Amino acid sequence: MKNPMLEVVSLLLEKLLLISNFTFFSSGAAGEDKGRNSLYETSSFHRGDVLEVPRTHLTHYGIYLGDNRVAHMMPDILLALTDDKGRTQKVVSNKRLILGVIVKVASIRVDTVEDFAYGANILVNHLDQSLQKKALLNEEVARRAEKLLGLTPYSLLWNNCEHFVTYCRYGTPISPQSDKRKVPVLPQELTIPLQKNKSDSDDAGDRRQVHKRASHCEILEWKASISQTFQLALVSIRSM
Repeated sequence: MKNPMLEVVSLLLEKLLLISNFTFFSSGAAGEDKGRNSLYETSSFHRGDVLEVPRTHLTHYGIYLGDNRVAHMMPDILLALTDDKGRTQKVVSNKRLILGVIVKVASIRVDTVEDFAYGANILVNHLDQSLQKKALLNEEVARRAEKLLGLTPYSLLWNNCEHFVTYCRYGTPISPQSDKRKVPVLPQELTIPLQKNKSDSDDAGDRRQVHKRASHCEILEWKASISQTFQLALVSIRSM
């Protein structure tokens, strides 16, 4: 069941962006190309490395594939509007990204290091230390990334760029930065004890608990999505 509040906020945000001279099929507003022409020294990068760059209110991740190419997950509203690869393959602007987050559509795509980093400093394999996890062989990491190229559902909490790279690098999709946005749930709220000879009323109660927890997760994602998209919208509009 759709959340009416989410629909209203999404509509308001879309109108706000439209008023700010946003067009769905533009390649980017003036000033959005700044920093993309910066040259990066890629000779120290190895195929399968995790590249990490700071973005507005979050960190963006990708897998280096070699030859100045990076595979990364990017939300993009155009993916829901057109199959024209000439348009969708252009660098994703902030406005396209914001609306892509709202409609939860993304792709795992390949961009140059310059377009991926967008002028920011790049950290290499920093997750190995911060997560203290043993990485797979670099070639296996790169192959996992290449197999996942294409359209994918997007979720700030459950399926973002960090989930993508941690799956490729360590075999398990995790996202510490999105975990910080989740509200802890008490252990007894996570499981339903299995009991024999349960009555119909008990089963109905269990179903209500499952539905309640699912609704709770939806609310958490809704809050995180709205917070993130409004923050990105304000930054994007101020930069116009």
